[in-house]
Formats: sequence, C-alpha cells, structure tokens
Amino acid sequence: MQKNFFVNRIVAFKYAIRGAWLLLKKEASIQVHFAIAILITLAGLYFAITPTEWMLQCLAIGLVLSIEGVNTAIEEIANFVHPKFHNKIGFIKDIAAGAVFFAAFIALIIGVLIYTPYLYQLF
Repeated sequence: MQKNFFVNRIVAFKYAIRGAWLLLKKEASIQVHFAIAILITLAGLYFAITPTEWMLQCLAIGLVLSIEGVNTAIEEIANFVHPKFHNKIGFIKDIAAGAVFFAAFIALIIGVLIYTPYLYQLF
C-alpha cells in the first residue's frame, strides 16, 4: 500500500509538471506573468532584498501564476461545456478573470512596497 502511495505521488507530480509546462507553452497570459516574475526576481537579486521581502515576493508571484492557471482551467471547461457565446458562461469567465486581477493588483502593491525604498537609493 505504501509503495502505491509514493508511486501515485510521483505520477501526480509528473502531471503537475506537465500542466505547468502546457500553461507556459500555450497560454499568453501566463507567459506575460512569468516574464514579469523573472524580471522581478532579477530585480530582487540586483537590489539584494531581505529574506522577508523574498518571501512576500515569492508568495505574490506564486499567487498570480496559480490563479492565472485556475482561470485558464475555468475558461477551458467553460469553452468545452458551451463553445458558443452564452451570457452565463461569459459571466463565469469574467469572474475568473476578476480573480486574476485581484491577485495581480495585490502583487503590484507588494512590488511597490518592496522596491520603492530601493529605487529611492538609486537617486
């Protein structure tokens, strides 16, 4: 039984990596967020942000990428269930996109709070 548990976790991990790769490969919105995440990570290295700032930054990046992935999954399910335009499906997709907006907005606020003091040091 225990062997099956570990084998199942490895298989689940494989599917998760595949899903992350598919998101990065096929979804423009994830690609944009991922590119921003790389730039912000490089900024963190450049400015040598504190461990606490790293934690907040990683949490914000993970939140945005995760919610964007969930949004994509919701859109794909909605398109599968009802391929043609439907008001209710549009409403569901708008709500999912709104969740991404909230996550991205909070991430932006976190970024501003982290980097504003470092940017003042440059001038």
